[in-house]
Amino acid sequence: MDWQGQKLAEQLMQILLVAFAVVAFATGYTIGSFQTMILIYAGGVVLTTLVTVPNWPFFNRHPLKWLDPIEAEKHPKLQPQQPSSSSKKKSSKK
Repeated sequence: MDWQGQKLAEQLMQILLVAFAVVAFATGYTIGSFQTMILIYAGGVVLTTLVTVPNWPFFNRHPLKWLDPIEAEKHPKLQPQQPSSSSKKKSSKK
């Protein structure tokens, strides 16, 4: 899944969960059944999971271009700077 696919999956998840919450609350309130509300919302969570968790092809529309190993060797990673040993330690006075 590419970066834009992750963003799309996150947006779909939020939209679907809020939509199912509103539908579940409205239906449960109208019927007067807490159990119906919970079942509708649980079904929405399952459906949202099936839509957003697998790596569907529409989440991979903008694949990343990786460097070839030969190109990667030409551009080595920057090494983290090590603290210099020339720093002076503070002496504690008693």
